[in-house]
Amino acid sequence: MQDSDIQFSELALNEAILSSLDEMGFVSPTPIQAAAIPFLLEGRDALGKAQTGTGKTAAFSLPLLNKLDLKQYKPQAIVLAPTRELAIQVAAEMKNLGKNIKGLKVLEIYGGTSIVDQMRALKSGAHVVVGTPGRVQDLINRDRLHLDEVKTFVLDEADEMLNMGFVDDVTWIMEHAPESAQRVLFSATMPPMLKTIVERFLRDPAHIDVAGKNQTVEKVEQQFWVVKGVEKDEAMSRLLETEETDASIVFVRTRQDTERLADWLSARGFKAAALHGDIPQSLRERTVDHIKRGVIDILVATDVVARGLDVPRITHVFNYDIPFDVESYIHRIGRTGRAGRKGKAILLVRTNQLRMLRTIERVTKSSMEEIQLPLRDKVADARLAKLGAELEVEKENESLSNFAELIEKLQDSLDIDATTLAAMLLKRVQGKRPLFYKGPDPMVAAIERDKQRRKERRDNRDNGGRRGERGGSYNQNQEWDTYQLQVGREQGVQVKDIVGALANEVGLGKGSIGAIKLAQGHTFVQLPKALGSQAAGKLSKLRIRQQDVGAVVCDFNDFREPRRSREGGRREGGYRGRDGNRENRGHRGNRENSGERRYDRNRGGDHRGSYRGERGSKGQGRHNQA
Repeated sequence: MQDSDIQFSELALNEAILSSLDEMGFVSPTPIQAAAIPFLLEGRDALGKAQTGTGKTAAFSLPLLNKLDLKQYKPQAIVLAPTRELAIQVAAEMKNLGKNIKGLKVLEIYGGTSIVDQMRALKSGAHVVVGTPGRVQDLINRDRLHLDEVKTFVLDEADEMLNMGFVDDVTWIMEHAPESAQRVLFSATMPPMLKTIVERFLRDPAHIDVAGKNQTVEKVEQQFWVVKGVEKDEAMSRLLETEETDASIVFVRTRQDTERLADWLSARGFKAAALHGDIPQSLRERTVDHIKRGVIDILVATDVVARGLDVPRITHVFNYDIPFDVESYIHRIGRTGRAGRKGKAILLVRTNQLRMLRTIERVTKSSMEEIQLPLRDKVADARLAKLGAELEVEKENESLSNFAELIEKLQDSLDIDATTLAAMLLKRVQGKRPLFYKGPDPMVAAIERDKQRRKERRDNRDNGGRRGERGGSYNQNQEWDTYQLQVGREQGVQVKDIVGALANEVGLGKGSIGAIKLAQGHTFVQLPKALGSQAAGKLSKLRIRQQDVGAVVCDFNDFREPRRSREGGRREGGYRGRDGNRENRGHRGNRENSGERRYDRNRGGDHRGSYRGERGSKGQGRHNQA
């Protein structure tokens, strides 16, 4: 916290708090603390704008703790946090900051645990309540949480609270707060809904804005790797083995991916665990405790559950999936580089996501370094170096003499020399993580293929974008399988749903999705024959519009465009034929598979091929939008 020129001793804080800060080694406040604490000590309402990791919790906790009446056991302060994890973290930090305040009671309340135990704790008394909006509102409605003695209301990470849908709960709680209570709001951004709450509930608030200087971004080294050559799981494995990490968080978008990736890493010898919102609260707390104590080294987590997580061991944040917005990215990397510590963040980004990466750089006023994934020989060297370091520690072990006797017995019984025996033992030690590789790294060949595809696409553009027989510009050397998906128009599925799911959930790029034919109860789609094991696994579990896709390979190959008659004369809305020229639409006549849409991913359009037959003597058809 050595970020400002003044010291905590110069602020009007009581001796118990100052002694706690001194024991924790904190001398000078961070910018948000130096700016906020004087206003809050005066009792003014305040609106603080600062990014995560800048010390917001201490900024509102220290003044709040400073003015508590320890003889009054009804809650004197309510702190609302968007997630259970953040509520737990805020309460823990408050207890730490107030550890020399005799008799202090800070109570955290949140869903997912026994409300009866929380009601019992409230009955026995609490000076400060830290909770999530839903559970706080519930306890107020049950007449178990009383607000008549509350002197301070704090909304922490208010923007995230509103993003998560708590606007009605927050508004209701604020309406029930005593008129005389001090209202303090901290947020990284100021969306319109938040401005409405500020204007309605805060009275002439002091504005504290240190967002211009992003401490989180400044203290975290940021790098990115463009996904190519190997699958993302393999990339994560290589990075985790070659980076000098203590503990890490790997951020993914979905709870399914937390479980899948954590299992994949665990099967390869990493000490990893999943953390997401569907895990019972007791298990989530145990998982966080395990990474703090070194039982596990890697958390695979979603954004929400990791908010507020402060573990000194975390040296690295890996963004397995790029976040949807800049604020989420800042919150993610804020899990490392906290309170003066250095950290590192690595982002795995696909080529079609580079624009979002540049947006992150622009908004955070930072620059990310592009890195190359370590070749597998370097990974093997890292494994050998780690093994050597572990063996170095064992050199002075007193029990080695007993094992030396075993070595001699094994040599005699197997009739081999010591070198061969050591090699056999090393082979067993390596398990699923080889200490050396034979043959070339497949990533090198894959990168070369990627370069060749890019060259072909450039050449194709230079030659006027010649079209293949399926229509659309695509890799003519690509071999396809046709998959039948058990969802279609009857389930409300559209072509964009199919493409979006295959791109976002399965991880297929534009060039890896072929023609699509959407029917009433099913869909046919062309995917590469050489579908990777990771992509195939995701495809088998794919759901679209809450429906299991049940993808199976089939023999269907009729992705041809429907033929149109020219008898009806020129019609508006004609479609482009295989030669790329616009044709006129006439009436269709009888045809099988009526009502189907056909989509060629490489055309980049959704070509609707069903409309009603002729009407009236002129034979003009009426277009039937699919």
